[in-house]
Amino acid sequence: MIGKAIRLERIINRASRRTVIVPMDHGMTLGPIPGIRDIKTTIDQVVEGGANAIILHKGMVEAGHRGGGKDVGLIVHLSASTSLSPSPNAKVLVCSVEEAIRLGADAVSVHVNLGDAMDTAMIRDTGDVSRACRRWGMPLLAMMYTRGEKIKSQFSVECVRHAARVGAELGADIVKVNYTGDPASFREVVEGCPVPVVIAGGEKVETDKDLFRMVAGALDAGAAGVSIGRNAFQHEDPIRMVQAIGRMTHDGWDLERALKYLKGK
Repeated sequence: MIGKAIRLERIINRASRRTVIVPMDHGMTLGPIPGIRDIKTTIDQVVEGGANAIILHKGMVEAGHRGGGKDVGLIVHLSASTSLSPSPNAKVLVCSVEEAIRLGADAVSVHVNLGDAMDTAMIRDTGDVSRACRRWGMPLLAMMYTRGEKIKSQFSVECVRHAARVGAELGADIVKVNYTGDPASFREVVEGCPVPVVIAGGEKVETDKDLFRMVAGALDAGAAGVSIGRNAFQHEDPIRMVQAIGRMTHDGWDLERALKYLKGK
């Protein structure tokens, strides 16, 4: 589908065939946390750093609209829940593919928590979104996690590779999952998923080296890139952090070179 291919080129680097996505949908779940209180300034910073795409909820698209400078791919997030809910892992649709098209989106994203009591509803909703995406030629990013009573560890290779495969089975064009901790195990995830896989940045890491180790390991295992939010926009130097991640992702920089760059050496 030519429309989908054109849109994918706006969120994936044409040369490296990889992507650096910075999600900033956290305001729905957690409120105006540090780093996204002034959404436009944050968007300006991560775009200056060279992010390929950002993820926003529909209400933030206008607030953070690009009025100048570099362009960036726009992924509109369609599902939501809040940390105030008694069932925070149960995501519901709050936007449609058609609304995202009117907002100028290059792709849409949905969030599924397999293992939650409401996971069947989330799977059904993702199937509906996937159908609409195929009708409109809109790329779909599926954020696939495993969270619930039966899940011993949401980072285990068994859970993550299953989650990635479910995203692909539902028709996603890109799947976002947790990193399993090492390249060998994450390679199992990538090999079991026939569409590009990107890793989630997760909660704030203790050190920059920890983050770069995760990025390097995922890329070595065959990941198509990263989707890193808080560890990028909450960094003391978001521009340089996104630049370092981008050079690892697109230019093959190793961990040590990225660390030196981040420290200005």
